[in-house]
Amino acid sequence: MTKIKTNFGCQNCGYQAPKWLGKCPDCGSWNSFVEEQLSALPERSAQAISISGQAFPPQSITVIETCEEGRLKTDVSEFDRVLGGGLVIGSVVLIGGDPGIGKSTLLLQALDKLAGKGVSVLYVSGEESLRQTKIRADRIGVSSPNLYVLAENSLEKIIEDLKKLKPKVAVIDSIQTVFTAQLQSAPGSISQVRESAGKLMLLSKSTNLSTFLIGHVTKEGAIAGPRVLEHIVDTVLYFEGDRGHPYRILRAVKNRFGSTNEIGVFEMKDGGLEEVANPSELFLAERPIDVPGSVVISSLEGSRPILVELQALVSPTSYGMPRRTAIGVDPNRVSLLVAVLEEKVGMNLAQQDIFVNVAGGFA
Repeated sequence: MTKIKTNFGCQNCGYQAPKWLGKCPDCGSWNSFVEEQLSALPERSAQAISISGQAFPPQSITVIETCEEGRLKTDVSEFDRVLGGGLVIGSVVLIGGDPGIGKSTLLLQALDKLAGKGVSVLYVSGEESLRQTKIRADRIGVSSPNLYVLAENSLEKIIEDLKKLKPKVAVIDSIQTVFTAQLQSAPGSISQVRESAGKLMLLSKSTNLSTFLIGHVTKEGAIAGPRVLEHIVDTVLYFEGDRGHPYRILRAVKNRFGSTNEIGVFEMKDGGLEEVANPSELFLAERPIDVPGSVVISSLEGSRPILVELQALVSPTSYGMPRRTAIGVDPNRVSLLVAVLEEKVGMNLAQQDIFVNVAGGFA
């Protein structure tokens, strides 16, 4: 009989060790090692590991032919803005965010817009049944016949259906629930996430399939799984916001086809997510008129200027050490401004508490 080999992998960074360790020597996290079985996999052919799907010898960069390929517009302007002007054909996009923040809702609405233009799209749900997905779709008004839904966790079955249906865009919700039978570890483990994302990336590059991967996040706010997951994809987006408030911000931390300075602002309503075309109106909605300590400043986010309210308060301190509190502003910059005011203007702020806040939740 073939001896089954096992190793231990850190579930935060993917570090591999032959035995269990209490603390990961790579990322420093405690109690994060899980035992995983290593199965003998058949050798992959050159066709299986080629991004282009064909075996080409090394070529000079001067003889490689290129062509300008258009982007797929989702008609959700805030979403297209963060993507860099639309969805690049054959790209892989990773979207992370807190549970219930609206990742699935956003992508269902974007797929519905694409399907309404005749583009074949597939939504793969690994966490909900077809009926549950349909209930959400009815609530947000998604009903395009070109939008196909699949409830499946097996990577092999997902790839088989993708090859049969041949959609232009696919969504995997979520990558942590997908598993391959070639590995013995549990779904959501480091090896399963890495292998599943790698195979989906190869399929996307070889067939010009645009793929969205929805990822869970850790309690620190980073996307769960190995860091290599963020390296192999083309774009990494974070959907942020407080579930107790209706506003959401979509921002890019990596984009091979566009800027990472753009943000998209949405408002969660009963019928789904709605775009906020003028975020400045949102941030200045409750600003009082002619009140000392409040000023409007302009901040440039990507290609869009945004007006925000900056509040400041100075009061005598009752402690030996004055407080310097900054919300939405770099505390070191506040300390620098205080030092400049004391040295150049002659203001005595050594016995004063100073509070600086960016109103509206913009940070």
